[in-house]
Amino acid sequence: MIDTVPIWLTLQLAVLTTLILVFLTIPIAYGLTYAKFRFRTLLETVLNLPLVLPPTVIGFYLLILFSPKYLFGEWLEGIFQIRLAFRFSGILIGSIVFNLPFMLQSIQVGFLSVPKAMIETGMALGKSKWTILTRIILPNCKFSIFTGMVLCFTHTIGEFGVVLLIGGSIPGKTKVASIAIFEEVEAMNYANAHLYSFILLCISFFSLFLLFLWKRNGLLFSLDRSS
Repeated sequence: MIDTVPIWLTLQLAVLTTLILVFLTIPIAYGLTYAKFRFRTLLETVLNLPLVLPPTVIGFYLLILFSPKYLFGEWLEGIFQIRLAFRFSGILIGSIVFNLPFMLQSIQVGFLSVPKAMIETGMALGKSKWTILTRIILPNCKFSIFTGMVLCFTHTIGEFGVVLLIGGSIPGKTKVASIAIFEEVEAMNYANAHLYSFILLCISFFSLFLLFLWKRNGLLFSLDRSS
């Protein structure tokens, strides 16, 4: 039998990361898509860096940032008694940073797919930006948002480098399933490694299956309406 705690920690990390990023990236995507401001390209580049950076690079710099031996970590611990390194809160922040581009890209694609005529009509009718966002843009981006959620969730399920560097392998606190797999392989317990891997495989498969099922049903519904 395997220890199921790493599985539950992984699911907890994936769900929290996904939910936080939904609310975090919608206003960011809105600003990047519709607002005009200086340094927008620079900001977009910084936000999407985790797509191309090795996870160990992100994990290393976040570990330095969170460490009480350095300025920010020392300030957090000294003023607020908060320590992020080798804590679940630390790997959660690392996961949010690492997965932000996956959610952001999906939502931006959805925003760009909304016909400009619909937005201009709402503006002509005197609707506020908030009303246009919640009544026009978001309802037309449901699939893009769900796609971002699935990508973020499944990507978090398999995280290794970021969570290992920030959180280490503390049982019951930061030891997620990917780290458990690595340790079982190191100990040559291939049966346990297989069980952990198979569970993650099933979770990821089912998540993607739901995504493509919605995509197919949505496409068929659109074809039925147009015929």
